[in-house]
Amino acid sequence: MKAKNEKNFGVWMDTRSAVIVGVDDEGTFSVLGQIDNSGPEGNSNENAANNHEMALTQKFFKEIAAQMTNPERVHITGTGQIQEQFASYLAGSAQYKNVETSHSTSNKMGNEALLSYFEF
Repeated sequence: MKAKNEKNFGVWMDTRSAVIVGVDDEGTFSVLGQIDNSGPEGNSNENAANNHEMALTQKFFKEIAAQMTNPERVHITGTGQIQEQFASYLAGSAQYKNVETSHSTSNKMGNEALLSYFEF
């Protein structure tokens, strides 16, 4: 971390799960939580299925953001485009609009590799 008082977080995510890393209460850089998104169930109506998927994605984003208390910087990485959607979600919410965000693309990795990846 660059400074003790800065609140930097890293998030690895795909459409089904997210791992949040940052400094815990004891001052140790570690995995703070893992959030799972079960995804939408089968639905015969395409419009209802799309609406349900969007609602689940918003819930997923809220659960991830709840793990990050007063962040100053967030680096988001993962597969696909979900990290860009999450960065847009943060920018659009009042609590996180001034947070400096960056994002990249990476494959899934274990917790130790993830901690090494996010050393700020």
